[in-house]
Amino acid sequence: MGSGSGAGAASGQRAVVSPKGAGRWEAGHPWIYRSDVVERPDMLPGAVRVTTHRGVPLGWALWSPRSEIALRLLDRDPHAIIDEAWWRQRITEAATRREPLRTDTNAWRVVHGEADGCPSLICDRYDDCLVVQLLSAGLEAFRGDVIAGLRHQLQPRGILARNDVTVRAREGLGSGVELLHGEVPQELEVHEGSVKYLAAPWDGQKTGAFLDQRENRRLVGGLAHGSALDCFSYHGSFALHLAGRARHVTAVDVSAAALTRARVNAELNGFDNIDTVEADVFQFLRERDADGARYDTIVLDPPAFAKTKSALPGAVRGYREINVRGLRLLASGGLMFTASCSFHLSRELFLQMLAEAAADSHRRIVLRAITGQPIDHPEILTIPESGYLKGALLQALD
Repeated sequence: MGSGSGAGAASGQRAVVSPKGAGRWEAGHPWIYRSDVVERPDMLPGAVRVTTHRGVPLGWALWSPRSEIALRLLDRDPHAIIDEAWWRQRITEAATRREPLRTDTNAWRVVHGEADGCPSLICDRYDDCLVVQLLSAGLEAFRGDVIAGLRHQLQPRGILARNDVTVRAREGLGSGVELLHGEVPQELEVHEGSVKYLAAPWDGQKTGAFLDQRENRRLVGGLAHGSALDCFSYHGSFALHLAGRARHVTAVDVSAAALTRARVNAELNGFDNIDTVEADVFQFLRERDADGARYDTIVLDPPAFAKTKSALPGAVRGYREINVRGLRLLASGGLMFTASCSFHLSRELFLQMLAEAAADSHRRIVLRAITGQPIDHPEILTIPESGYLKGALLQALD
């Protein structure tokens, strides 16, 4: 798997980019698309020097010859050496920024790709184990250096690669789950404040759990009261936080296997006030609305309805429907936390959708808070793709 930089440096290979491509780096975005590479390097994936068409050096990038995103900025210093020490430094800097999280949890994202200057690298920590995703061919060439850097900085018991993601196919890479170092058990216990749950690194969603909602779970959990409803509950992470203050929690998900794990998590915390319902959430909300049911606390945390730009119109309709139904089910004075993890649904569209849902619900709905991503999922203002999660805390005034 090599250091990657050696071949590019030794051969003198370079990628020459158009003024448009160079302009993207100048504007703070790390990607240069294939159409803006006017002179392609004749080399395998790895690190390559990048220059303008006039020969002005721009720095180093990961080179993925089969990808639409051909170049991903590594370092603006044309004299940089992209080796294990370079990766170790970037990983150390990212890990240091997460230190404040240690006091409240044992699971967080260590590296958030481009947002941490480590393009196409995802690394999540669950207790003493790491789960990584190598999402580009250029990064895959540095696998050995990246893993060495992670081991040096974090001293994990084990490192698991969750490379079972479709984006790797566009890079010409294989898909699969692979143990890269040590041992990683099928389940790992995570704590968030006083709540505990089991992450599933080998076969769970994402890398084993939804770490990006940590602060939002704490937020709504601290305000929960009365009868609570957790929709798209998955393993019950929101439900667990709701159960500490709510009288009763109903956790709804379409997956029987997910709800089985949710019940295990409830037992782990000693909660006997969580009931699980296996159902399609859309249908469940329609039926409860027809029944005239009311809940004091509601969470709507659906999967990404808009995975592509073309899917956005249908996704907006789906988001609006579940939010209208949720708002109709709110008791007077009740609280609803609603979220979207669809990158293609912007904050502006998200809030517009919620305004339309509020109008359709015929309720007076107040916006109590707007939330985004936690510090371990940094959103860089010049890299829109680094941000995807948005949430809102709503309250019914009548």
